[in-house]
Amino acid sequence: MNTSEKKKIYLVIICISFLQGLQFWISPLLGQIAAQYPKTDVNLVQMLVTAPAIVSVVVALGCGWLCTKISKKSLLLLAAIISGITGIMPWIGDSFELLFLSRMIYGIALGLSTTLNTAVVADFFHGEERVSAMGIQAASIGAGMVFITTVAGKSGALEYRNASCLNYLGFLAFIIILICLPRQGKEEKFSGTIRLNKEVWITSAFAFLEFFFLITFSTNISMHLNGALKGNSAASGILTGIFSGIQIVAGFILGYVTKWTGKLTLSVAMISFSIGSVFLILFPSNMLFLIIGAILCGFSQGIFIPTGMVAISNAVDTTSCAMASALFTCGMSLGQFLSPTMLNRLSDMLFGTITTGNVFIVAASGMVISAFLAALWKLSDYKRRIETEGGLK
Repeated sequence: MNTSEKKKIYLVIICISFLQGLQFWISPLLGQIAAQYPKTDVNLVQMLVTAPAIVSVVVALGCGWLCTKISKKSLLLLAAIISGITGIMPWIGDSFELLFLSRMIYGIALGLSTTLNTAVVADFFHGEERVSAMGIQAASIGAGMVFITTVAGKSGALEYRNASCLNYLGFLAFIIILICLPRQGKEEKFSGTIRLNKEVWITSAFAFLEFFFLITFSTNISMHLNGALKGNSAASGILTGIFSGIQIVAGFILGYVTKWTGKLTLSVAMISFSIGSVFLILFPSNMLFLIIGAILCGFSQGIFIPTGMVAISNAVDTTSCAMASALFTCGMSLGQFLSPTMLNRLSDMLFGTITTGNVFIVAASGMVISAFLAALWKLSDYKRRIETEGGLK
């Protein structure tokens, strides 16, 4: 593959990443939407961020099989069209139900784009190039979320539906994917056997835990702001943009981070969220400390996703890569979907009341435990491999 072809593939990866970022255009506007529909349960309002995730679980599982029958390009073109159409739906009528339905339909695009983004990288890049490509993918997701959440916070300040127009980016992505992505790979008749090993299953389980706790930033930050910042959609948009923006940096420095953290990279990413949450809990009205918290939380996602994706793509052969990616996506999506309801209930059980601060406490504590378990798994696995190699010698 020559330089020109690589640039086209990178452009496609960036477009797919922007499609994924559209999940969060609504995040800085949750407080405003809750006020506009006061009779709607707060759990349902928070699920506007996570509702696409549950649909994407089903789609991702099906996508792992579909991409052995249909070209990835065709599926990605479908994802782009669906994303664009869901930007039109909220304008059909001023209704929470219609808004929720549009988010659920967008989940189809999310499931396809999240699964196939990694599969495209695995198809075209190998070895160190794959790590670099995963870093660019993570940076692109971060860049997309920065642009999307910042513009959403400002454009939706008076009317939240203005921000839904960001989904029209799907139509632009359709054109770029159509032109730049070659039809190759899984258009051919599939004759292999899909095999998923322990590495894929355990990494996907930790993806579930990471996003079960991490998504609390996106679902709670808009309603967490206090003092002069309370109800300020622009401020929550800035914080969500910073949360996303640090993922750009994390993507570009991924190689350096993994060399320093080694087997503990996933654990370090998880701990970063917990430390960031402490700043959010203690300083809900101080913009400087909220920014620090957003940076640390964003760093967690920016490091975890590409590290996990590289791990699962290296753990299986090309035939099984799409299904492995689908399982990882399911872990992330299921964690996001279950998080609001379950963490709100845990907060109520432990503290007797549901507040964003209490939810962040539960999430930060759970993430510390998850980080410990991830470290234990990686270190014990490393020790077992060393002992096996020693026995062979």
